[in-house]
Amino acid sequence: MILEIDNVELNFNYKRILSGIYLKAETGRVVGILGSNGCGKTSLLNIIFGNIQPKYKLVRIGKKPILKPLYLTKLVKYLPQHTFLLNLKLPSIFKLFHVDWEGFILHLPAFSKYKKTKINRLSGGEQRFVEIYLILKSNSDIVLLDEPFSHIAPLQIEKIKQLISIEKLEKIIIITDHLYSHIIETSDEIYLLKNGCSKKNR
Repeated sequence: MILEIDNVELNFNYKRILSGIYLKAETGRVVGILGSNGCGKTSLLNIIFGNIQPKYKLVRIGKKPILKPLYLTKLVKYLPQHTFLLNLKLPSIFKLFHVDWEGFILHLPAFSKYKKTKINRLSGGEQRFVEIYLILKSNSDIVLLDEPFSHIAPLQIEKIKQLISIEKLEKIIIITDHLYSHIIETSDEIYLLKNGCSKKNR
């Protein structure tokens, strides 16, 4: 699958944030988005997902224009910067996302002790790791990850990188984080956002 985002123009309070943005992503390759704080990285992910309607945009999948918000196609999962899980016991949350709880604790036995624990009883880093795992393992063709490496323990960061390398084989993954080194290491292609424009760097 090939996803293209073209001719994106976004203004806030008459200030142009994004202008003429182009980005291409495909199954089997991780696309990283880099740029300074406030350059529009999160806005671009929200535009792709469909949460933000910019002045202009063109979204194509396999050269076919997608005229409705991408999230309505059920092809995409999005990890926002804020927490989004309901305060339920972990196995119940995994069931809601149609992700195998037993498979999770088999590979990550440290979480097995939380079988009867509600998500808000975990540390912030543990909650974030569960969110990332659920988004990556959920049934989708496109995954958008906003700041997945922030506030995560180093050991869990390595596990996230391993998970991304596995899931990208069957999914389009677009990722951004202010921790540049992890994006550079994880990504197959990198786009730089600067002055409202995108430039492919790798």
